[in-house]
This record gives sequence, C-alpha cells and structure tokens, in this order.
Amino acid sequence: MPEDPALQVRGPLDDGEGLHDDWPDPPTGPVAAGDTNMSQLPLEHLQAKFGALLDNKYNLPLKMHDIEKMEIPENFDSREKWSNCQSIHQVRDQSECGSCWAMGAVSAMSDRICIASEGRVQVSISAEDLLSCCKTCGHGCDGGYPQDAWDYWVNHGLVTGGEYESGEGCKPYPFPPCEHHTEGPRPQCGDIRPTPKCRHMCRKGYDTTYRHDKIYGKSAYSLPDDEKQIQMEILKNGPVEASFRVYDDFLVYKNGVYQTHLSTPSKFGHAIKILGWGTENGTPYWLCANSWNSDWGENGKKTRNLTIFNPLNHIIEYKIVIKYKNMNIKQ
Repeated sequence: MPEDPALQVRGPLDDGEGLHDDWPDPPTGPVAAGDTNMSQLPLEHLQAKFGALLDNKYNLPLKMHDIEKMEIPENFDSREKWSNCQSIHQVRDQSECGSCWAMGAVSAMSDRICIASEGRVQVSISAEDLLSCCKTCGHGCDGGYPQDAWDYWVNHGLVTGGEYESGEGCKPYPFPPCEHHTEGPRPQCGDIRPTPKCRHMCRKGYDTTYRHDKIYGKSAYSLPDDEKQIQMEILKNGPVEASFRVYDDFLVYKNGVYQTHLSTPSKFGHAIKILGWGTENGTPYWLCANSWNSDWGENGKKTRNLTIFNPLNHIIEYKIVIKYKNMNIKQ
C-alpha cells in the first residue's frame, strides 16, 4: 500500500480572542504559491480553503472513556491497524469550496463504517450530499459546523460518493482538484464556488436509488479536550474529526513538524481528520489528514506536519450502526 500524506496537529489552540477582524484590501494581481501572509490573499480565496465555523452553541453529548483499563501506546497510526480499509489511505480535495468541515466528517465516517463492519463494507460517504443537503450545518461552501454534520448523519443519513469524476457511489464530489498554495500539476485554486443544490437523486447510471443508498450513524457524541481521551477513542473506534483556528503561516507549511511562532490566530477555522499520534525528536504530534490533496505537505509521503498550540476546539466522533440497504452491522 503506497504511503499517503497526512498532517499532524498537536497542542492547545487559542480561545478566539484577538482575531483578525479586518483584512487589508486584496491584491490586484495573482498570488503565487509560497506567499507567507494570509492577509495578502483575497477573502474569497481564503474562504475556499477554511470552512470550519467554530461559534456554534450546539454541543453534542460528551463521552468519557475509562482510560485506566487500556494502555495507550506512544505511537499509533490507524492506517496500519486497519490497513484493509481503503478510505483510511485516501486524502480528499475540497477544491475551491470551504467544505473542510464536511470533508473531515465524511472521511472519518467512511473509515468508521469499514472498521465497524470489519472491512465488509467499503464505501466513500458523499461530501456533496452533506455539503448541499444539510441546511442546519451552516452555509455549504461558505462554511459549516462539524458537530452538526455528524448529527445530520445520525438523523438523516448520507449517501455514498467518491472524488470528482471518480464514478464512485451515488453522488461524487462536484468540484475538480486544484493546488492549495503549492506547486503541482493541477491549476491553482481560486475563489470560492457556489454551494451545489441539494438533489435527492443519484448520478445517472447508478444502480441504487438515493433513498436506498443512504447510510446512517447510530449516535453522536463529542470528546473532551484531553489527549488521552482522544487517543482512546481512536484506538477503539477509529479516526476522529477536529477543528481549530488557523495561523497565518499555516498555508505555507511544506514539511517537518510545523510550530507556529505567531501569537494571534486568524479568524478562520479549519477541520481535519485525526488518524493517530506520535513523537518526533521529542516533539509530540497528532497524525492527521488534510483535505487539500496529496500535493500539500510532504508530497505524498508519510508526514509529521503540524504543531498548533492551544487545545483543538472540537473533537467529534460517533459509535455507529450502519444501515446499508438491508444490512445492520453493529460495532
């Protein structure tokens, strides 16, 4: 199995005070990959990269693990423990849409379906279905709430759908991949795209109806800002979704363990999927998957990428029962 890129996140995030509320006028010319200041980029460009809304007052029930009953290893990688799950090795591309909140959710959902079914059900949950049809989740490509995404999965279900033009599932992603502030074969990402319309139908030629393609989560819960609780959840049930405030230098990360030296985060939130954790040269990290395709980070290699100080704002995951056509697969 080829190695796939990931992003590692660790430590406490700011409480939201002192955010950049006023951006300078955007530049009139194009912005090249490698520019270091987020404030140099047009607002519409940044909205297409960061879409996790962090001001939601809705809280999911809190789950607590008995961490005394299980030893937590120093290093853990979900891709190794559940290597037979195809989705766990994938890195999605949100394209020119602030859908990280949906991408992080459906990516972890897909992994957990495989894990809960012991590999019998291998699907990609549709980011478009969540992005376009969850009206309580926020504003589609203009940003959404990760916790509402998971609640929607439990109450309304989501259909399957792979990447752009993959022909996989009921509703594949509608936007093509692009370069997220990196050099590569794809065109550079531009301004934000409009949110697709919600359509309760599958793509032409798909042999299952929209209603019968839906998969449901069983229950939704959150985890405390406690690293051992988060580690225990991943060990037992698989990857989780997290969101955090972004610092200006996050865009230009290339390799190594990223540690911001900035004191004030931007006003933007971002969501990712956490697959595991480890330590490199004495620095602890979270092993995560971003949704900016395989060119971002260490060019498709196994990475140790991001250290952000201050706790992750939301850690969200769920025990599931999969309602897949006529199947009920209990964890």
